[in-house]
Amino acid sequence: MDVGNLLMKASDNLSVRRAFGTAYEKDDILIIPVAVVAGGGGAGTGHPRHSDPTASPDIEPEWGPSVHEATLRDSGRVDTGGGFGGLVLPIGAYVVKGDQVRWVSAVDMTIAVLASLSLVRVLSRTWTRSRRHHGRL
Repeated sequence: MDVGNLLMKASDNLSVRRAFGTAYEKDDILIIPVAVVAGGGGAGTGHPRHSDPTASPDIEPEWGPSVHEATLRDSGRVDTGGGFGGLVLPIGAYVVKGDQVRWVSAVDMTIAVLASLSLVRVLSRTWTRSRRHHGRL
């Protein structure tokens, strides 16, 4: 796969269609699902390099590049690679009924509260240890 195709697939995955799902209607209520979409990717090219297994990777040999290495570089062979990753998290839905629009959250408040309490606990332990360490000096 070339870099152009990789970027095309990445742009397809990071589109508005992923953030706002397909709207559907049931009992005269329109539901539009919403998600947070994040992603990233990268690609690169390089020329292969023949290495001497007896030589140190940091030290170039005194006699210069080998004939085989020069042949590889002159052959025009180019290695390419790339990758892409993404994350889609549902956060809620817009519910449209008549002229009224209402937001319905998909976030579980129990998990949010427990995560907040865990963060407070970690921060308080760090602060306590920091105070003890500075008090000994």
